[in-house]
Amino acid sequence: MAALRGPAALLWRWRPNPLRRRSDTIEAWTILAVWLLALLTGTLAGLSTARSVEQSLARERVEWRPVNALLTERAPGTASGSEQVWAEVRWSAADGSVHEGQTRVEPGSTAGTPVTVWTDPQGRPVTRPVTQAQATLRAGLIGTLMGVAAAAVPLAGGRLVRGLLERRRLDQWDTEWERVGPQWRWKTG
Repeated sequence: MAALRGPAALLWRWRPNPLRRRSDTIEAWTILAVWLLALLTGTLAGLSTARSVEQSLARERVEWRPVNALLTERAPGTASGSEQVWAEVRWSAADGSVHEGQTRVEPGSTAGTPVTVWTDPQGRPVTRPVTQAQATLRAGLIGTLMGVAAAAVPLAGGRLVRGLLERRRLDQWDTEWERVGPQWRWKTG
């Protein structure tokens, strides 16, 4: 018997076969529908999420502003340290209100040293906004993750349906074997 090769191997579930049951046909169409739904769902969810993340990061780049702040106390550590440390700073917002918070500064910096703090429109301290390249990478990664997660839902549902079809098929085989099996027993004399 020759093995199936080429396009026929891909379409074996739809080839005519006298042993094929109705559940086999349902399973074949279920698999096709699940894969198409998973592909569509994953693609749409991934693209939508990526676009949303990229728009959010673009809005942050536009709205967040650097402001000059002054250290209110000497920063801990010594100037020879290579890592930055947290220190208290004070700055004035665009509306003239004074704000205080913490930011990373060089170790051993003295009180009154000017530093740059990024703030949102309400004057709250935030991190430096990401660059366009970083935003594109982040949006792509998050979009891919969400696309895979969204595609997993129809795949899991399809696996459940296939399991139910398999259980039903095995029950039918048991019923048929109970009916036919006694006819195959060895008969002696």
